[in-house]
Amino acid sequence: MRQTLLHHADQAVLAVLTAIAAGLLFAWWLLAGGSAGELVEIDRARPLEYQFLVDVNSAGWPELSQLPEIGPLLARRIVDSRAQEGPFRQSADLLRVPGIGQRKLARFQRYLAPLPDDLQTAGR
Repeated sequence: MRQTLLHHADQAVLAVLTAIAAGLLFAWWLLAGGSAGELVEIDRARPLEYQFLVDVNSAGWPELSQLPEIGPLLARRIVDSRAQEGPFRQSADLLRVPGIGQRKLARFQRYLAPLPDDLQTAGR
């Protein structure tokens, strides 16, 4: 007579628990979108695209300093200019800030949220 590791009753309980676990896994797979093909394999997923825009009329110097070519010192100058001379109406108004020239403005202008006069010019 062969000895088994588990009695027949224990084998039946283990079979039932395994069936329940398999059923729960299948239910999770269905709810996660597996049957519709909505599961995403992370290694093959397309990268997310985002747009980083800064409003120079409301951003503080820490946010402005994240722009290319703008460090903390120039960011503080932008905030000071805005406080002293009023909001920027168009991106070219940033040229009034000491340290910003045409080339530097061109390098970070694509990260600026549209300003009121820039929107009017673009709509023409």
